[in-house]
Amino acid sequence: MSEAQLQIARLAGFVLAGGLALGAQRLRPHDGALRGSTRINVALWLLNALLLSAACGTCACAVARWAAGRGVGLLHGMTTPAPVAALLTVAVLDLVSYGWHRANHRVALLWRFHQVHHSDPNFTVSTGVRFHPGELLLSLPLRLSAVALLGASPGAVVLFEVVFTLANLFEHGNIDLPLGTERRLAALLVTPALHRRHHTRRYPELDSNFGTIFTLWDRWLGTYGESSSAARIDTGLPNGDGAPSVAAALLLPLRARSQRSQRRGAADRW
Repeated sequence: MSEAQLQIARLAGFVLAGGLALGAQRLRPHDGALRGSTRINVALWLLNALLLSAACGTCACAVARWAAGRGVGLLHGMTTPAPVAALLTVAVLDLVSYGWHRANHRVALLWRFHQVHHSDPNFTVSTGVRFHPGELLLSLPLRLSAVALLGASPGAVVLFEVVFTLANLFEHGNIDLPLGTERRLAALLVTPALHRRHHTRRYPELDSNFGTIFTLWDRWLGTYGESSSAARIDTGLPNGDGAPSVAAALLLPLRARSQRSQRRGAADRW
């Protein structure tokens, strides 16, 4: 596929992911009274989209093309069918995301930025796009290095981005799944109930369920915590501190006293 075709597929996938997540949230709300922080979250998303487009644009695909042209990366040294390589790309990049997410909860500097995501007192689809630009910019070297070292193709990178976006928006949704369906999905995939537990104000539940697409990494690495749509979870930062405006969200990483109290000193160990 050409670069233009890849980007059209990427955009179409993102729009479809947003539509599916919002539709599920509307049809099966977990909390009917939840209003969310949509204006702040969407404003942060627009700001991040502008900054990342200026700083990086489609650099993940560019890195993939660079690696392919020079034979760099694990997959370029293997005879792997394209569908298998694509599945491996999704799995490995999701594992990298798991590691980055877990580091955001353990390293004090990273938590300063990541706490903006957790500062939403509500839990809706738009929470999935509530990130401080500093967190996204800091993650770029790791994510691009992973693409190059793996030797992922541009098409597989776009596939991962679309699947990742769908999983991210769906699991942040104010969505109530049938318990039987939820239990079957959770055997492999992250559900809204599992990720809702991750957004709790309480320790140690806050430091569980770091996965985005697959639950395998949490299960294998000891960070998995059971949850279901039957559970009622109070979401937000542990001390109740929020960011009621875009400006407050952007300035939250500078509030060292608030950061220390939210982590109860856990992040200061690293």
